[in-house]
Amino acid sequence: MRTVGAALAALSFVGVGALAGCSGEGSGDGVSPNASTTSSPSASPSPSRASGWNPRPGSVAAVGDSITRGFDACSVLADCPEVSWATGSDSLVRSLAVRLLGPAKAVDRSWNHAVSGARMAQLPEQMALAAKERPELVTVMMGANDACRDSVGLMTPVADFRESFEASMRQLRAGAPRAQVYVSSVPDLKRLWSTGRLDEGAKRIWSLGICRSMLAEADDLGPAAVARRDAVQERVVAYNGVLRDVCAKDRHCRYDGGAVFGFRFTEAQLSPWDWFHPSRDGQARLAEIAYRNITAAEPPA
Repeated sequence: MRTVGAALAALSFVGVGALAGCSGEGSGDGVSPNASTTSSPSASPSPSRASGWNPRPGSVAAVGDSITRGFDACSVLADCPEVSWATGSDSLVRSLAVRLLGPAKAVDRSWNHAVSGARMAQLPEQMALAAKERPELVTVMMGANDACRDSVGLMTPVADFRESFEASMRQLRAGAPRAQVYVSSVPDLKRLWSTGRLDEGAKRIWSLGICRSMLAEADDLGPAAVARRDAVQERVVAYNGVLRDVCAKDRHCRYDGGAVFGFRFTEAQLSPWDWFHPSRDGQARLAEIAYRNITAAEPPA
């Protein structure tokens, strides 16, 4: 951890994805990643005849931002894809790929095309790469960086966000027309602020420039600061509405029903280096959410 302070200062120049991962609604903060929700591949249900959804896909490609790259989960200012909720190999996280395919098959049948710092505008390129793998399932977690900007005015407009996501789905369908898609909601950035603002260390780290649209001047409860945070929250809610609506138009797409956004995460699910990205525990919760929703007989409400 040499010159950690200097290294953390670099975070103000790194466009990295936002906060924290999770478990699904109703699972409880203390659910172990090895609990019954992570049953073995042989215990999963068969494909639904009504929906055509296959709850046991044989390969997984992941697209997204720094959350899916495991940024700051293992060491400061570094990707750690081995703990990725989607495709990682870490035995404590038990990624979605490991839970679906088993550890051995996950090595050869999962791919991670996420890029730290990516915003929705970069998703079509990632989708094109994912399509080349001919995966049976593509996981999408994108949007936190579109809201986490230096100011509210720099957030991605909702119309542009929609256009880029629609283009991403077209890009995927051009190369992988029958691939299933699992779309995670954007995490609750306002909960990140309310959770971390009580910790002096978190606020010192945030003051270096992390997600200023939400986290700047964390102790300021004046009207302007409240309005700024509310504007970010409203934008995240709007992004999640776009993800839900666009996904609903594709018969092979399943949205998480707002499970990631709704999870009441604690500091245990946050990176100890930036109070912003998921820790290993947070990554395990994300894997747990995804596994439960993908293997469910019906999509989340």
